[in-house]
Amino acid sequence: MQRNILVLGGNSGIGLASVKKLEEEGHIVTAAVRNPGPLTELGVETQHFDAENHEINLSLPDVLDGVLYCPGTIDLKPFHRISPAEFQKDLEINFLGAVRALQAALPALKKSKSASVVLFSTVAVELGMPFHTSIAAAKGALEGMGRALAAELAPAIRVNMIAPSLTVTGLAENLLKTEAQREAAAKRHPLNRVGSPDEIASLVSFLMSDASQFITGQTFRPDGGLSSVKLFS
Repeated sequence: MQRNILVLGGNSGIGLASVKKLEEEGHIVTAAVRNPGPLTELGVETQHFDAENHEINLSLPDVLDGVLYCPGTIDLKPFHRISPAEFQKDLEINFLGAVRALQAALPALKKSKSASVVLFSTVAVELGMPFHTSIAAAKGALEGMGRALAAELAPAIRVNMIAPSLTVTGLAENLLKTEAQREAAAKRHPLNRVGSPDEIASLVSFLMSDASQFITGQTFRPDGGLSSVKLFS
């Protein structure tokens, strides 16, 4: 079934892979981004969206069947070096931007017969990791909101979260610059590799589809087993 889907922040990485996947499946995708980038070449309809801007001005269809919120940050620092302004920036992009976008989209979502919202979290919420204090706090707020909304908006709108581990995207390129970094990252995962945007996009596709109609309030963890599996050495 063709669906109207709003993707926020879909011009790179997992967001771009998700836009491509949803377009291939015949859905009508609107991407709200700061810069269209490769979306222009794909012929995807775009409009401006800045997660840090408190004024939301989105042009939405009368009925929305899905919202995917992709904006994120990955600026890892020791806790004592993170300024209040940096904590606020992570909150604005990862959490408050999602709040503003969902409030703007909610009237159109409520008109759908089967609406789905998908939010991106991080493995660092479930698994305590050094230097992840700020992003874990921001994404933890996002997960909490997502579960509460799943209850508040049921049964009309499903809300689920995806919490990946390290994935090969531009956002993570500083952590995967060298062969040694890539090998070390892979070895931290029980599956001995990091994730790919296309794998996460397939999960997005499932959660946006009617095949997931009995799923809401869940956090999916495509993290190579990092948050749940311990291998004996």
